[in-house]
Amino acid sequence: MRQKLDRDARVAAIASRQKGLVTTAQLRHAGHDESSIARRVAAGRLHPIHRGVYAVGHVGIGREAGWMAAVLALGRGAVLSHTSAAALWGMLKPSGGQIHVTVPTDGGRSRRKGIAIHRSTTLLPSQTTARGGIPVTKPARTLRDLRRVAARSAWARALRQAEYLRLPLDGLFDPDGTRSDHEAELLRLVRRHRLPPPEVNARLGPYVVDFLWRERGLVVEMDAYGTHGGRAMFEADRRRDAELKRKGLEVLRVTDTWMASAPGEVIATLRALLFPTLP
Repeated sequence: MRQKLDRDARVAAIASRQKGLVTTAQLRHAGHDESSIARRVAAGRLHPIHRGVYAVGHVGIGREAGWMAAVLALGRGAVLSHTSAAALWGMLKPSGGQIHVTVPTDGGRSRRKGIAIHRSTTLLPSQTTARGGIPVTKPARTLRDLRRVAARSAWARALRQAEYLRLPLDGLFDPDGTRSDHEAELLRLVRRHRLPPPEVNARLGPYVVDFLWRERGLVVEMDAYGTHGGRAMFEADRRRDAELKRKGLEVLRVTDTWMASAPGEVIATLRALLFPTLP
């Protein structure tokens, strides 16, 4: 009897660190064999969630436990990623559907019910962490992964929220500081026409602006069709513009269509705003 209590205590301790979940490997390590596990499942003390993952003593699990179960189901090195990681970090609202998990390998099982499996040979330990005990990609890696699978509007919302939450984004931007093809193209135009170099993705109080000429009081924001993601973000951008203007800054919005169709006009406008006293 004492041995049984010790085994169950070990399982309870493991589950307390994992949102009430344990794996088959952990059960075995705690001293349970196949028949012991089967008896506990039959008695309702263990409830299968995924193959090899059980909830201890309860049937229903919450959202975070569901995320943890999906990670545990994929084994060592697996981490929550993509839209699921963005929801855990608070960048996006949680949604139904599959849970996204990345494993640092290019082989293994390709399907698990309810789990979208991403395989990566570039996922480094330095790009992962734990949040609330759940292994997850860090914010910068989350946004990089999200950028490949999400609509532009969803990615823009996630980035804006990450900046608002002041999440660490080291490693997200390109070496020149840009975070999109349109930003990179405008920066190339600025350099080609020998305009003063701006600060790229510069922080102004609670905001991060795309380009800032601080001494000249000019902010440039890149806009693309679909980026706003609805009226709420459109209104938030306009309120942000108004706040920046109250601080004495000129705000210029450059659309991707304008830059693609008339780059000379964009440069002429920038030059006029940067050097208003020139003829």
